[in-house]
Amino acid sequence: MKNNFPKILLILLSVFAAGCSDDDTMSHTNVSAVNALYAPANNTFFDLSAQSSAVFEWEAAKAEDNGVVLYDVVFDREGGDFSTPVYVMPSDGNGLQRTLNISFTDLNKIAGLAGIETESVGKLIWTVHSSKGINVQKSGVSGIFEVLRPGGFPVPDQLFISGAGSEGGTVQADAVAFKKTGTSTFEIYTKLSAGEYQFITRRNGTPEVFYIDGGDLKENGVTTYAGDAKIYRIKVDFSDGSTSMTEIKKIELWFAPTEQYSFEYIYAGKGIWKAENKLIVFKQETWGRDERYKFRMTVSQNDAEAYEWLGSINGNNDRPIASSPASYWYMLPVGGDRWSNCFKFASPVDNSNVNALIDFSGTATAYTHSFTVL
Repeated sequence: MKNNFPKILLILLSVFAAGCSDDDTMSHTNVSAVNALYAPANNTFFDLSAQSSAVFEWEAAKAEDNGVVLYDVVFDREGGDFSTPVYVMPSDGNGLQRTLNISFTDLNKIAGLAGIETESVGKLIWTVHSSKGINVQKSGVSGIFEVLRPGGFPVPDQLFISGAGSEGGTVQADAVAFKKTGTSTFEIYTKLSAGEYQFITRRNGTPEVFYIDGGDLKENGVTTYAGDAKIYRIKVDFSDGSTSMTEIKKIELWFAPTEQYSFEYIYAGKGIWKAENKLIVFKQETWGRDERYKFRMTVSQNDAEAYEWLGSINGNNDRPIASSPASYWYMLPVGGDRWSNCFKFASPVDNSNVNALIDFSGTATAYTHSFTVL
């Protein structure tokens, strides 16, 4: 009879080793909870308009294997229980240190997430979770501090409009981009339809959310648009939380030689206007054929109608050619003088039908236009 003792012994040793490994793994992940918070002292006040930071500090937790402990600082609104915190941030050193040095800019964001309005005072509570990556231990102690939020908001890198009342609809990935026009300012030409809309800072993940309330920029909400579908220019300034909305009623091509509007552009969506199959004929003068033009935009703000003129950065221009830079066609606010800051059509446009386009989209390098000879 064959001796099976070595095989049985091997199986028993394997089972024993596995059991020891499981026990070791469990002991290696056990840590204690944080039992004391040192700073900031309860009810410390922070004016978040300053260019400064706050330091949070707590008692060290202990690991059963005497190894390192990881810490997360957890923030919640006053009266919360940390079951659904407004923000969680690893401590300094990617979670290894028992301190957190946090900028007032980040605290301002957290205060906004907690529902504290700009230029208002409110309170936040905080605590610390300890772990070794798993088996998180929630501290039984918490602290509270007070903040004054400044006017305005931290400026995002990007801004988009989203929602049922926007051109992109409710799918976050389809949100339509604003154009960043200054250090703290954004602008978009877009159509609004009946429904809700909001401004978001990214097309994926979890964005910051803003909306308009009585002309002011606010956080974490939606604006309801209830009127007929109209095209608007929306401006947002994060430095002071201001906004403006101007209805764009029409854009026309102004032909300076005849002092007439050659045609009106039709809005095609997402900041693009088009005029298709339009005949362009230069005006014959004794010295040659005149081809100067610019644009007039009819706008309405607070029920007051006005005109805005768009033309060239140059007071006078030569006819463009194939090698002319893209900047030749950039459109800028200009005066309503008949001749100043006019563009000139390229020679092939004369006596031709063209497809004309104006691009005020957020993805354009600059507001521009073009003519394609058919």
